[in-house]
Amino acid sequence: MNPASDRIERKILLKAPRSRVWRMLANAEMFGQWFGVALEGKRFVAGEWTQGQITYPGYEHLLWNVLVERVEPERVFSFRWHPYAVEPEVDYSQEPTTLVKFELQDMDEGTLLTVVESGFDHVPQSRRLKAFRMDSRGWDEQMNNIEQFLAENTKAHERQGS
Repeated sequence: MNPASDRIERKILLKAPRSRVWRMLANAEMFGQWFGVALEGKRFVAGEWTQGQITYPGYEHLLWNVLVERVEPERVFSFRWHPYAVEPEVDYSQEPTTLVKFELQDMDEGTLLTVVESGFDHVPQSRRLKAFRMDSRGWDEQMNNIEQFLAENTKAHERQGS
């Protein structure tokens, strides 16, 4: 197994307390807002599937479908999914999933968010490299998305005086 090809890792320092970053992850509706999935009225519950229509331009025809694995308040949120499962006519359900894990850590300037997606070595060879590349690019974008969402949310929070 080649760890470089089996996992994607991203870290970002978010200038917000851990409790606020946690809400952006564990609150399904908020998660959907920055991640690009319609999750209104949904909840993330360990051991349960969460589904929602993808709202990201060009992928709106797809259903986002994850099995929530861990919800440890203000520490770890993780789920399993089929990476880059974007062909509507393909049944990915028999393929192994990758594990996406978000971990939070207090830092002097805010909260360190680490995202690791692992298990690509089990994705079928025919689409492994593409799934890895696309998810790798996707996580770069999502780190930017959560940072922007957090900043906008913090401003709105401050305007309300709370």
